[in-house]
Amino acid sequence: MDSEALKKYSALHPKPAGLTLQYGTAGFRTKAEQLDHVMFRMGLLAVLRSKATVSTIGIMVTASHNPEEDNGVKLVDPLGEMLHPSWEEYATQLANAEEQELQKIITEICQKAAVNQHNDASVFIGRDTRPSSEQLSQSVIDGISVLGGQYHDYGLVTTPQLHYMVCCRNTQGQYGKATLEGYYEKLSKAFTELIKQSPSSGESQRHLKIDCANGIGALKLSEMEPYFPKEVLIHLYNDGTKEKLNHLCGADFVKVHQKPPRGLDMKPNERCCSFDGDADRIVYCYKDATGCFHLIDGDKIATLISIFLKELLAKVGQTLKMAVVQTAYANGSSTRYLKETLKVPVHCVKTGVKHLHHKAQEFDVGVYFEANGHGTVLFSKAAETKIRQLAKEEKDDEKREAAKVLENVIDLINQTVGDAVSDMLVIEAILALKGLTVQQWDAIYTDLPNRLLKVQVADRRVIDTTDAERRAVTPPGLQEKIDVLVKKYKLSRAFVRPSGTEDVVRIYAEADTQENADALAHEVSLAVYHLAGGKGAPPQP
Repeated sequence: MDSEALKKYSALHPKPAGLTLQYGTAGFRTKAEQLDHVMFRMGLLAVLRSKATVSTIGIMVTASHNPEEDNGVKLVDPLGEMLHPSWEEYATQLANAEEQELQKIITEICQKAAVNQHNDASVFIGRDTRPSSEQLSQSVIDGISVLGGQYHDYGLVTTPQLHYMVCCRNTQGQYGKATLEGYYEKLSKAFTELIKQSPSSGESQRHLKIDCANGIGALKLSEMEPYFPKEVLIHLYNDGTKEKLNHLCGADFVKVHQKPPRGLDMKPNERCCSFDGDADRIVYCYKDATGCFHLIDGDKIATLISIFLKELLAKVGQTLKMAVVQTAYANGSSTRYLKETLKVPVHCVKTGVKHLHHKAQEFDVGVYFEANGHGTVLFSKAAETKIRQLAKEEKDDEKREAAKVLENVIDLINQTVGDAVSDMLVIEAILALKGLTVQQWDAIYTDLPNRLLKVQVADRRVIDTTDAERRAVTPPGLQEKIDVLVKKYKLSRAFVRPSGTEDVVRIYAEADTQENADALAHEVSLAVYHLAGGKGAPPQP
């Protein structure tokens, strides 16, 4: 390692005094002007990670659904998955190191992680459409170059596209071609094959309005449009030409505020969907005949996909194990429907995509979605091999056809990470194949009314949870108090958990009516305020 070059370049990307950042599920995220040194150092870290794994590593410059002034960065591991937890710690150390300690910390990481400095390093870089992203990805390139790494800059891509490229590269092309054309071709071919089977239910079935959050999704969908079959007509809104990224639009806005995005005129019973800023989340929505807005979130997407896959797996007649993975935020009605009506095992894990992804890997077919619309389906190697073999060799027509449909689903879904484009095509194919309207999909079950609140506390660490964050262990007396409150209402539940990023405690409550859900959430927030060191005035109803 050339320590003079490291010194010289590091001085060009100085760390602001007193700034401390933490690498979390979303990588690093903060105001763009505070990130230059972090980007440079993540370039360094990607080279070390690449040498340690003898694989290509990805770096994505994005702050997803955050405001346009923010930015962020996350690393992508060899199979397109999120950075390994032990390296999240190295990322945090490196980002917060004082300039004169950089060399020492790099040496320590190399020792702890058994990095062979003589290995070659290769890094794929992508970025979103924020004004700050191009300059920041240049800082990443500086970091990679100082340590002698090779890089390929894909420029403007969605986050899931970068994950896809990394996986293609490290599977020597088995997962697909590591180019944008390769991505568009693989997905559109599988999609076209799927909807060939659909009972053509008229023109109106195929129109879809898409809110692109004024982000990268719009650019990539317009590039992909020529690859779509002509029955599919997509109409792009909030395409980034006029308004700010994520401002009053996008999946996060629609989910949190339960109302249509700005800039999209929804007519009754039209199918609409919203992407988030880096196109790794999707939610659907529509207005009914009376003009009332309906949100179809990640729970309902997971349910639709599960119904479809369960039918196909039954037809194929193999003993493949399927399960759905949720977090505590999943609506109680979805959990009940999946368990009791569909008879599919449901597992609850801690909040954060990495926990869902990890759990879903335990099954032949693992469906996971967060309520916010981030999710995908994972097929085990064995299940995939079996399905592809049946699609080729099975003598029984019905079984073989079902296996072929499953094979196309495997090719259409982006198994590396939640992908709004891929998820949208899966949903559109299922609705077409099953001849379902958006209202019929929505009517599968009715969400329990719920309320999300947050309470500011002096120190979020006073709250510790267990049972996939559904029960509070500390402070003493809090869980007992919640249990008493929950008993007052029908079909109710409530839980509290510390935020991962700020000193607030998040509260979730659901009950048989909105009034009861609101009352329960408020009572729980008062309990948190009094027992967990609330700051400022007590929560008001």
